[in-house]
Amino acid sequence: MEKPEIIMAPGPTPVPPEVLLAQGSPLVYHRGPGYGDLLREVTEGLQRVYHTAGDVLIFAASGTGGLESAVQNLFSPGDRVVVPVAGYFGERFAKIAAAFGLDVRRIDYEWGTAVNAEDVRAALQEAPTKAVLVQHSETSTGVIHDVEAIAGVAKDAGVLMVVDGISSLGAVPYEGDAWGVDVCVGGSQKAFSATPGLAFVSVSPAAWEATKTATNPRFYFDWAAYKQAYDLPSPENPFTPAISLMLGMRAALRRYFDEGPEAVLDRHRILSAATKEGIRALGLDLSGEHLDRAWAVTAVNAPEGIDGNALVAKVRADHGIILAPGQGPLKGKVFRIGHLGNYDRFDIIRCLAALELTLAEMGYPVKPGSAVAAAEGVFAAHP
Repeated sequence: MEKPEIIMAPGPTPVPPEVLLAQGSPLVYHRGPGYGDLLREVTEGLQRVYHTAGDVLIFAASGTGGLESAVQNLFSPGDRVVVPVAGYFGERFAKIAAAFGLDVRRIDYEWGTAVNAEDVRAALQEAPTKAVLVQHSETSTGVIHDVEAIAGVAKDAGVLMVVDGISSLGAVPYEGDAWGVDVCVGGSQKAFSATPGLAFVSVSPAAWEATKTATNPRFYFDWAAYKQAYDLPSPENPFTPAISLMLGMRAALRRYFDEGPEAVLDRHRILSAATKEGIRALGLDLSGEHLDRAWAVTAVNAPEGIDGNALVAKVRADHGIILAPGQGPLKGKVFRIGHLGNYDRFDIIRCLAALELTLAEMGYPVKPGSAVAAAEGVFAAHP
C-alpha cells in the first residue's frame, strides 16, 4: 500500500479523520427535520466565523461558484465595478464580472503587491460605481489585503463591498459586520479542513436590497431561493444538497469551535512565523508584502538557477510532500507553502526538512538542519 502524499499546498487541505467519518455516516433525508437541524447548525456556525448577524447561504459548489453567485445576484449588465487585480484570483474575479456584462474597472498591481485602499478610492471617484470586488487572501501570492481599510473606502463612496474570503476565513482575522463587508465568499476546503465542494456566502441587508433590482440571470445560485427555503419551519435547500459534505462540514466546525476561534488564529500565526523563519534561515527570499499578516500561505522566491516548478516536483517525487508552484507571471519563479487548516508544528518541521534535502540535491548550499532549527526556535518561544 502506497503511503499517502502530504498536502502542504494552500488547498485543498488535509482532512481530519472525524470529518471523513462524518461524511461516511448514513445520510439524513434532505426534506426532513434531520437535515433541517444539520443545515441550521452549519449556517449558525458559519455566521459566528463570519462575525455577522446577516444571512449565510450554502451551495454545493467550489468557491468560484460562490463568487459567480455574487455577480449574478447583485448586478445588472453594464454596472460598473472596481476590481483590484494583484494575483491569479483577482484575475478570476474580474473575468467572472466581465462574463456577466459588467463594466470592470481593473486596478492592476504587480503580483505580490498588497491592494492600496487609496487606489480604490481614486477609482471609485472616476464614475458611478456599484461595488468593489476584492480578495482578502490572494492565494496565488500569499498576500493578505487590508479588507477593513478597503471596506471603509467603499462605505465612504456608498458602494457594496464584495470579498473573496475563500482562503482567509478561519486562518486570519476577519470581522464581517464590524468592517462593513456586504458579501463574503468562503469555501469548505481551506482553513476548515473539510473536503472540497461547499461554498458559502454572507449577505448583508444592503446586499439583499441590491438583489431586488439586479437583472443578471440566475437559477441554481438564486440567493432568494436559498433564503426562502432556509426560512421554512424546518430549514431546507431549494435543490438537493450535498448531504455528505454537509455532515463533514458540521464535524469540521465542531472541531473549530472545540479548539476555539482565537486558538485557531494563534495556531495559524505561529505556524506562519515558523515557516517564514525556516525559509529565511535557508537564505531564501520571501515573496509578497506585509508578510506579518500572511498567516495562510507563504510564497518563496526560488533561488537563482533553480526552477520553482522543478523544485516543487522533486519535493513531491522524493518526499511525498505537495507544495504549490507559482501561477501566472510567477510560474517557475516562486513556490508556495500552505499552512492553513489541519496542520500542526510537526507538519512544518517535516516540510522544511524535505525542502532542505531537496535544495541540497539541486545544488543549492544548505546548512543541514538550519531551517528546522529556526522553526523550532519559533515554537520554543510559543510553548
